[in-house]
Amino acid sequence: MSATPTLISPVELQALMATEPTVVIDTRDADTYAAGHVPGAINMREIFTYLATSTAEGLEALKATFAQAFGAAGLSGEQTAVFYEDALNSGYGQSCRGYYLLTWLGYPRVKVMNGGYTAWKAAGLPTSTEAAAPLPAAFPELPTADVMLTKEQVQAALGSGVVLLDVRDIDEWTGESSSPYGKDFAPRKGRLPGAKWIEWYRFMKPSALGPQIKSALEVQAECATAGIGTDDTIYLYCFKGARASNTFLALKQAGFADVRMYFGSWNEWSRDESLPIETTPPLLTKAAPMALAA
Repeated sequence: MSATPTLISPVELQALMATEPTVVIDTRDADTYAAGHVPGAINMREIFTYLATSTAEGLEALKATFAQAFGAAGLSGEQTAVFYEDALNSGYGQSCRGYYLLTWLGYPRVKVMNGGYTAWKAAGLPTSTEAAAPLPAAFPELPTADVMLTKEQVQAALGSGVVLLDVRDIDEWTGESSSPYGKDFAPRKGRLPGAKWIEWYRFMKPSALGPQIKSALEVQAECATAGIGTDDTIYLYCFKGARASNTFLALKQAGFADVRMYFGSWNEWSRDESLPIETTPPLLTKAAPMALAA
C-alpha cells in the first residue's frame, strides 16, 4: 500500500487535476452523473454493480472486465485515478470499491474524494453536465496485491483466530434481511460463524462537507470496541464488497497492516449451501463480574 494518504479533499483534487495527469471516475448511476458531475469525470457505474465470485474463473473475469474498463477510461499507470460517489454514507461504499479494485490490480496511484460529490459542491467548486470523452489507454499488466480472498480461504480461517469482520447494515447482521436489495434477495440470512460486527457507517463522522472517514485514532477506537487491534489479521466482508471497501480504506488509513477482503462476500457465501452460517440472534452474553482485589 502507498504511504501517501488515499483520501483527497475536493480542493486538493481540483489542484491535482490542474497539475498532474488525473482520471476522475464518477461511480454514480448514469442519470445522476448526467445531471451534474466533476468537470472531466468519467462515469463508470459497473464499479458498483458488478457481482463477483471468488472462483478462479470468477476472479479472472473480474480482472479482465476492469482492466478493460479502466484502460478505456484512460488509465495507463501514469495517471492518478480518483473515485467519487455522491456522499460516503449514501452510495454503499461504491467509490471505495473502485479504490479496492485498482489496489488489487496493482495500480500505483489511487485516491478517493473524501465526502464525494456532495463535498465538491459544498466547497463551491464548478460542476458540469457534459459527458467526458476519455482517451483510451493500455491498462498496465501488474502483479495483483494480496488483498483478495476466496471463499475457500475464508472457510479455512473459521475458528483460526483470524478476525472475520462483518460490516453490513444491522438488519443483515441480525438475520432479518439477506441483502440491501431486499430481505430475500440472497437464499440465506445470517452471518459467517464467529464473525465480529462493526457497521460500516461507524467509520465515518459528520462534517461541514458531509460524512468523512474518521481519523486514524477514531477508527482504531471503533475497532477496539469489538476487540480488534492494529496487529490483527482482518478478513472483511459485506454483501458484494462495496461497504467492506469503505472499511478497507478506513482501516488501511488507520494503520491496520494485515487487512484483506472477501469480495464475493455474502452474495457468494449464502448461495453455497455447503458453507456454514450462523442464524441465531447475536445476543450479548454478560461476563461474570470481576472480583476486586482487597
